[in-house]
Amino acid sequence: MRVYRARRKAARMPARLTAGRRWTRRSGKRPIRVDGRPASSTDPSTWATFAEVSESPTGFGVMLGGGLACWDLDHCLDGDTLTPWASAVLGSIESPLWVERSMSGDGLHVFVEAPEGPGHRGGGVEFYSRARFIAVTGDAFRG
Repeated sequence: MRVYRARRKAARMPARLTAGRRWTRRSGKRPIRVDGRPASSTDPSTWATFAEVSESPTGFGVMLGGGLACWDLDHCLDGDTLTPWASAVLGSIESPLWVERSMSGDGLHVFVEAPEGPGHRGGGVEFYSRARFIAVTGDAFRG
């Protein structure tokens, strides 16, 4: 049942996010290959397609780079309500591809198209656009 629910959630994700070989299964927040060996955020030979990982009983995640980036907002939700600071951040992000609740349930991942560059963090907000693994929940946020 858990795999079925995850598959239904993930089916709503946009093709721009699910396309290509940039996916891995995960164990917690750690990327693993389809065969269970460790995966690397800098070695594309360890990645798979979304179809290959989407039925993983332990979950899956995506590697950032090649035009795919993610804003990670920590502790920004109270139930379904965004904190004021998170609302301002979300409002400033142009054309998000996908917004989902993070694994904690009280944070957000905002996937966007962006060129590769250095990551940055501060004030509960992180931004990454290369060589980074993000655990994907498929739990869309529509707040």
